[in-house]
Amino acid sequence: MAVLTVAGILLAMNQVFFWNPGGFSLLRNSYLYFVLACFLPICFLAFPIAKAVRHRPVPLYDAALALIAAGTCVYFGLNGENIVNQGWDYVAPQTAVLLAYVLWILVLEALRRTAGLIVTVIALAFSLYPLAAGHMPLDFLRGISADLTGSARAHAMGVDSILGLPLQTAGLILIGFLLFGVALQHTGGATFFYDLAQAVFGRYRGGSAKVSVFSSAFMGMMSGSAVSNVLTTGPMTIPAMKKAGFPGRYAAGIEATASTGGTVTPPIMGSAAFLMVSFIGVPYSEIALAAAVPAVLYFLGIFVQVDAYSAKAGLRGEAGPGAGAVGGILARGWPYLAALVGLVVLLVVQQRESQAPYWIVGFLVVVLIVRLAAQGKARQIPESLYSFVVSAGRTIAEIIGIIAGVGLIVGGLSMTGVSLSLARELVAAVGENVVLILLAGAVTCFILGMGMTVSAVYVFLAIVMAPALTQLGVNPIAAHLFVIYWATVSYITPPVGLAAFAAANIAKTPPMATAWKATRLGAVKYLVPFAFVFNPALLGQGSGLDIALAIVTSVVGVIFLGCAFEGWMVGVGRALTVPAQILMGVLAAASLVAPSAVMSFAGLLGCAVVAFATRFWNAGDETVSAERERARMAAEAAADEGRSPAEA
Repeated sequence: MAVLTVAGILLAMNQVFFWNPGGFSLLRNSYLYFVLACFLPICFLAFPIAKAVRHRPVPLYDAALALIAAGTCVYFGLNGENIVNQGWDYVAPQTAVLLAYVLWILVLEALRRTAGLIVTVIALAFSLYPLAAGHMPLDFLRGISADLTGSARAHAMGVDSILGLPLQTAGLILIGFLLFGVALQHTGGATFFYDLAQAVFGRYRGGSAKVSVFSSAFMGMMSGSAVSNVLTTGPMTIPAMKKAGFPGRYAAGIEATASTGGTVTPPIMGSAAFLMVSFIGVPYSEIALAAAVPAVLYFLGIFVQVDAYSAKAGLRGEAGPGAGAVGGILARGWPYLAALVGLVVLLVVQQRESQAPYWIVGFLVVVLIVRLAAQGKARQIPESLYSFVVSAGRTIAEIIGIIAGVGLIVGGLSMTGVSLSLARELVAAVGENVVLILLAGAVTCFILGMGMTVSAVYVFLAIVMAPALTQLGVNPIAAHLFVIYWATVSYITPPVGLAAFAAANIAKTPPMATAWKATRLGAVKYLVPFAFVFNPALLGQGSGLDIALAIVTSVVGVIFLGCAFEGWMVGVGRALTVPAQILMGVLAAASLVAPSAVMSFAGLLGCAVVAFATRFWNAGDETVSAERERARMAAEAAADEGRSPAEA
């Protein structure tokens, strides 16, 4: 794995830095085949054939699959020029045809191991779609047919399937950013951001939960994976929240919700954001800048709910290092902040999105070596670098395996020509109503997200729904970000909620109850996509005044919305009655999605009136609310531990 990973990274660096030793350069298809030759075998070495199978040592059949995958991809890579010049995707030698079937099968198996059975079945169905496209009963599903061998050739040697836009983006941009995320975590980034959050927020009410929000946001931003983020920071944050008095379900819900938000937080975000580069045709830096304000709104919503809940329940901060320790933490962790700042500068100022992560990884590796040497641990340097390379290989291979498999979905639709008609028919079906198509898209994203990865959902809907939205006048970046936001919603929403289930396992709480708690805590995420579709100024699209007004009204609206969800008015110190909660929630939501500043201000004014009325006419006070909330928390904790409320 280490050898394959180093070879794959050097290959990617040669492509993005244009080294071309000896004047030798690779065609794009040859380069992508060699990338597959490096990382596809790792899918069989690192991910067992079934979860119940022990994977040490690697079984012979997995070793054989890895060798076959490497050999097949090397064969195609060496024949990249022949594939282009002689049109092998239409007429190919018998050996190439045989290996096309082999690559098709291997990619599906790699997808099954890395993404699961459901997405594999979907990819298989779409890859076989050309066989039946000419016989479909509905006109918009009818397309150009192909036989099995023709489909195999197109999938393995064409430019729209396995080697399509998703893999092209992964090979040129995503490998570097995945490497950066692993480097930041491997060199101590997770501990640094947790310690920094603890020093800044720990002493305030609900401090442990605010630490979880802050640290999970940074870790999710680095890893781009909600579940892996929960498993990385959850063992630190969830026990700390429970110790501070938060019920287990609330603690797990906070961690899952914050970790999910990290997948849509710049500068790294998740793999789907990088795929937007190819589908929209804009630099990644522009996408990252556009996603900044929505990400801030999402985490602000969580933060406000945590603060309101803590005030309602009478939770206090913990005696910790406090602000005085911030300087020391920053002094020790300056390389991580420097890495993030350097990455932003290279992305936004220098516009070197494909090269930027490699420079930062090199910096972090040097810092790691110097620190180990300074601590008298020079002997640990080879072992640490080896561990980093293996972790990077596993991470990159997992994403490459998923993206290559997802390419089969694109290939099946492109090969038949159906992808061109689906968006047109979708627009006709909703009668050119933007609201209807957004609602349909949100439901579709959510349903698909329960069984598919975010990347798979995005690729599918970037072909089907996003073009339909742009035809109706929606900003292209807003249309594609809408898909990504709603695809990630399934991480915290029942009945699947993978991130919530992972957090529940750490907190020892009921998975479904935890997912429902996470759903309420992440409720802002359900509204933010509609907000930036109707008001693209939130994505930085528009004049400076429009952007400023949109940000101000949205921030205030999210604060009111968070208070409404928790039933406590922050700053007023009073509980909201149920009618006041409903009214404030509706007005705040309306102010978020309102297409004009006047309508937004009207909604916020209504929220302010409700808050004013609560301050002077609500009889509920902090003491009564805290006692009631503590009783409910005790009942929840008792249920989680299998005790009765009376015992609690």
